[in-house]
Amino acid sequence: MQLTRHRLVLDIRSATLALSLIVAGPLTLMAANPTVPTLTIDASKSVATITPRLYGLMTEEINHSYDGGLYGELLQNRAFMDDAQTPRHWSLVQSEGAEATIALDRDRPRSEQQPVSLRLDVTAASSGHPAGVANDGYWGIPVRSRTRYTAKFYARANAGFSGSVTLAIQSEDGKTVYAKAQVAQLTDQWRSYTATLSTGKVVPTAKARFVLTVDRPGSVWLNYVSLFPPTWKNRPNGLRPDLMQALVDMKPGFLRFPGGNYLEGNTIAERFDWKKTLGPPEDRPGHPCPWGYRSTDGMGLLEFLYWCEDMGAEPLLAVYAGYSLNGEHVTAGPALTPYVQEALDEIEYVIGDKNTKWGAVRIRDGHPKPFPLHYVEIGNEDNFDKSGSYDGRYAQFHDAIKAKYPQLKLIASTGKEHVPSRKPDVVDEHNYSSAATLVEISPNHFEGYERKGSPEVFVGEWAAYEDIAPWDQGSHALPPTPSMKAALGDAAWMTGIERNADLVVMQCYAPLLANVNPGGRQWRPNMIGYDALTTFGSPSYYAFQMFSRNHGDEVLKATLTDATLRSSVTRDSRTGVITVKLVNPQPTPAAVKIVIPGVASLAPAMTAITLAADPTDTNAIDTPKKVVPVTTKAPNIKSGGVYTLPAYSITVLNMKP
Repeated sequence: MQLTRHRLVLDIRSATLALSLIVAGPLTLMAANPTVPTLTIDASKSVATITPRLYGLMTEEINHSYDGGLYGELLQNRAFMDDAQTPRHWSLVQSEGAEATIALDRDRPRSEQQPVSLRLDVTAASSGHPAGVANDGYWGIPVRSRTRYTAKFYARANAGFSGSVTLAIQSEDGKTVYAKAQVAQLTDQWRSYTATLSTGKVVPTAKARFVLTVDRPGSVWLNYVSLFPPTWKNRPNGLRPDLMQALVDMKPGFLRFPGGNYLEGNTIAERFDWKKTLGPPEDRPGHPCPWGYRSTDGMGLLEFLYWCEDMGAEPLLAVYAGYSLNGEHVTAGPALTPYVQEALDEIEYVIGDKNTKWGAVRIRDGHPKPFPLHYVEIGNEDNFDKSGSYDGRYAQFHDAIKAKYPQLKLIASTGKEHVPSRKPDVVDEHNYSSAATLVEISPNHFEGYERKGSPEVFVGEWAAYEDIAPWDQGSHALPPTPSMKAALGDAAWMTGIERNADLVVMQCYAPLLANVNPGGRQWRPNMIGYDALTTFGSPSYYAFQMFSRNHGDEVLKATLTDATLRSSVTRDSRTGVITVKLVNPQPTPAAVKIVIPGVASLAPAMTAITLAADPTDTNAIDTPKKVVPVTTKAPNIKSGGVYTLPAYSITVLNMKP
């Protein structure tokens, strides 16, 4: 059924208006004027319920989102497996008078999971002239004042070697040492060593490297060399605090993980094999990431679950469903059974108790309580499977999971037309479109969906781009994060999602994260950018945050008499606060008369949050706050008040009758 776009009206009966906003224009009393658009809100009843999960996060290993991003590890290629021939990101350090060589070595591996070591052969060195190796990190090592770094590595030496290993964080030229420590008593057997390096008062910089040196001749083998700064909640093997804070500030209801293409892998062998990501990180083999670099798997299944817990978000678990990006697939039937069992085991790890095999493993790994889990997605973007096998594969997963966990809702990774043999609880739709397209389709995209007997909708990936599509080569010349133009499209799209919350139960922007250094990203636009030292949110980040932090639990029917504006209205049933969202994508200010029939007055303090900027404006490492929302408070609104939206703006009004 095709519905017309909802329109919003606010009829507020009181005496006088006196509201002036810093960014938005003043709210003024005007006589009846048919040329002024009207926003009418029916506050007599709600038309849909908004779940706490409506706004969430989608993540995958792309753009160095994990390694070189959210994951706290500072050293790149810590296990020497990024290249089979050379120790990428490692270099030889020789002071004057010292002589040494380095090479990859596969003899006497430390473990089956970590089969490669870095061999350092020193033929000449002394206390004043050491030799060793240096790691350049992920575009540098971030040095901050009065910060404690934890180093860990495995090492062995040739028989009779009696020297120590000096660890240091130093400038790229080696002339400035920011922190150092020493480890003694290497033996001819593999052993683990840890050390703490502490900086004093320094000017923050990322033009630094991590160095291990020895002061006498001999041979030393290194494996799994790791360096961590302080992490979020001080979790071992934890996450970068500033990035986590940016995510927490969005108040996400869920986290979809471990990712899209990252879940599938280029091949079946390169999928996210969750069992290999459990246990100590030094015992995880890692695997190739489909976006052109190797994943350490330091972000394993348990780390994802802690990530959810630390944000106060639910896990939305995606399980591998037998299809990979190169077209490989597993035919439904006996061949698929082991993969179905892998999914059942994974779910058991997340929610099983001590009497289950994998629940007991989770408890052993340090988390006694089951994690909350309500949704499981079967695969990722299986509409790209040209074999047509998804219906059979989905049915096999569906039947097995529902038989053991009937309380779980299952998400098909494609439209319902691809799974005719079973009815999914939810279907996953992805939409990457231009900002202009999202503005255009937002009034009626979801309104026309059949409701009765149809699955709910999860918009599992979406984003507005300005003009050049992410898959076009020209997009690589653009900044990694979007401009205000894209944010306007994002906001318009979200008004449509909110109005249709009876159908759309969850949604998340993608990609979430991007390392902005040259070579750090493979896709754009991305919501949050960062380098080794700095994190910034794009205008799209702030648009999403304005929506995710400001909404009620019920949708109010509303009408708006201006076809150029976009809007949605929600109400908090507990507090009565009505939240109005208005998007003006036009180059001129727009006045809107606000009316709520039947509401006599509003509380004296209205909160207005406004994001307004030129469409080309954006944020970046050097200008992280160029485009940010402005929040103001103002007196009570009266009947017939007209609110002026700035040009190119997103506005959130919070009002309480």
